[in-house]
Amino acid sequence: MRLQAVVTNVIQVPIVAAVLALSAISGANEVNLTADLPFLDVQTETGKVRIERIQDQNNVLTGGFAKTSRKCPPFCIHPMSAATGVKTVGEIELLDFLIQSVGNDTGVLVDARTPSWYQRGTIPGSENIPFTACTADIGDPNFEMAMDAFGITQDSDGTLNYSEAKDLVLFCNGPWCGQSPRAIKGLLKKGYPPSKLYYYRGGMQVWQILGMTTVPGTNSQFN
Repeated sequence: MRLQAVVTNVIQVPIVAAVLALSAISGANEVNLTADLPFLDVQTETGKVRIERIQDQNNVLTGGFAKTSRKCPPFCIHPMSAATGVKTVGEIELLDFLIQSVGNDTGVLVDARTPSWYQRGTIPGSENIPFTACTADIGDPNFEMAMDAFGITQDSDGTLNYSEAKDLVLFCNGPWCGQSPRAIKGLLKKGYPPSKLYYYRGGMQVWQILGMTTVPGTNSQFN
């Protein structure tokens, strides 16, 4: 579910400008994204989606993401940094990324989970490129699809060219999930510039703990 456009007239400005545009037309929400930002509208392939928080202040998280404990290994707590040179971001930085980078087609918000996880629910504006594609060998059809999505080209001698590569924010299920760290490390091994990679460590669990909007994932092109 890739983002096509963001808030009208604020695509090329920071999120603080979006705040001014939205606060003037809202005011109804009691549970805002920030003190001045009630919601953020994004236009996806399936239509406009409003990212906001659940307004019921008695709402609690249920289902699998309400679990506090999972067997470790494999579901161990991951460090704040996914890799050297890769910046870790939070929710506000992710929203700004949707406006600044995804909205301008210079970045991709990557749901690095397997398609079955993605289809259960994801962050609006994300695109499912599973970690298995990012760690696949060069020449593998899944990695070739990832190359196309990320703006990676290949020179005549077979060298991967990252001169037009997009900025990526990668996430998975949460601080205990290894899928996005594996995707990041797989891309780094192939030469992806670490300055173009960002890790949303909170993932789906923290996103939902904060009551943020999720949408069903569309059918993934990946196996």
